[in-house]
Amino acid sequence: MSKAINGKFQNIDQARNTRDDLIGSEIPQDRIFIDVEAKEIRVLLPAEEAREVWEIFDRHGVTHD
Repeated sequence: MSKAINGKFQNIDQARNTRDDLIGSEIPQDRIFIDVEAKEIRVLLPAEEAREVWEIFDRHGVTHD
């Protein structure tokens, strides 16, 4: 079952770079959502794949729980 893995970004370039890195890690583009108004990036993946997403978030300075 998919889980939303959320992170907060500070600017749109940070979000785009994070998205590009996620796609480069073979995460399907249709599983990645950027909410510009909320400054949030959301990735829908099985919970067991969250660690990889968190590592990419950390690499780009995106905060997460």
